[in-house]
Amino acid sequence: MKKIDYHTFGLKRIDTYIIKKFLGTYFFSIALILSIAVVFDLTEKMDKFFENNAPLKSIIFDYYLNFIPFYMNMFSPLFTFIAVIYFTSKMATNTEIIAILASGVSFRRLMVPYIISAAVIAIISFTLGGYIIPPASKKMLNFEDKYVRKIKQDNARNVQMEVEKGVIMYIERFEVSNNTGYRFSLEKFEGKTLVSRLTAQSITYDSLYKWKMSDYLQRDFNGMRESIIKGSSKDTTIMVKPEEFFITAAEAPQLNNTQLGSYLHKQKNRGVGNIQGFEDEYYKRFSMPLAAFIMTLIGVSLSSRKVRGGMGIHLGIGLALSSIYILFSTMSTSFSVSGSMSAFAAVWLPNVLFILIGIYLYNTAPK
Repeated sequence: MKKIDYHTFGLKRIDTYIIKKFLGTYFFSIALILSIAVVFDLTEKMDKFFENNAPLKSIIFDYYLNFIPFYMNMFSPLFTFIAVIYFTSKMATNTEIIAILASGVSFRRLMVPYIISAAVIAIISFTLGGYIIPPASKKMLNFEDKYVRKIKQDNARNVQMEVEKGVIMYIERFEVSNNTGYRFSLEKFEGKTLVSRLTAQSITYDSLYKWKMSDYLQRDFNGMRESIIKGSSKDTTIMVKPEEFFITAAEAPQLNNTQLGSYLHKQKNRGVGNIQGFEDEYYKRFSMPLAAFIMTLIGVSLSSRKVRGGMGIHLGIGLALSSIYILFSTMSTSFSVSGSMSAFAAVWLPNVLFILIGIYLYNTAPK
């Protein structure tokens, strides 16, 4: 066999070869699993589509066109791993890895095209998760709410929140149909002392934080003295919008990175403590793209060896590790919800542990 001098080409040809194989296998695997997922989902929801007279255009463009990026991003770490394991094992079986290393190319240099490919996948994952999937999820959920099952609420009960520092708002019931809340109160505290209390039978949202109260009563407290103001109608400014009454952690994926960061900043300034679900989602947007690098490092380190049993052994180990990673990533968020650790630490813990595993496997890989 003629020895190939890869230094002559600066590894450009082998770089291109690996990148094409990596990304080609990755996108083919994703396309295959998404096709299967669409078929199964369509089979499950077909009756609902017919019952609710869902237009074909809406099914395709409002639902499935937005369904695809969501599941593509969800399956990305798994299929990054499968792609690396699949074609690297084939290279190892065909002794291509041995030929490359025997020509004087270091294992570290061999990793360069893999890292470039992982960077492409990481950028795609970050863009999808932060800016494409949130509006897509909103359209998909609107479609499901209309044609599959009722998801959105048309009223909220017992709404209580700190709209500004020391200012607590309460609404017993809020109706979306007329943007009106009933049995409203707004209490202002200085430290632990109540300084004023504003109540109204109803309050209606106008626009840009403008609200109109009906049958209101305002009580101001100054030590032992109290002043009372009553009226039938009054306009006021309250720094809250009606849609904030309906935001739950389940709706965090519908906010893009900018909106999610702004929401967290606003809620922290208000002193709201129950925002772990939003923090988990926000930090996941930055930690998940790193999974492409972790899965690539582990995958190459495992599959670059030529072993008896070939690709089957590599795929088995790879699927086990990637499944553990995904399961651990899902379970770790429960630590932040329970208060055992911060959302940042809980989200990044799986990445830290699997980076250490990747480094160990890389150091024991054939050189």
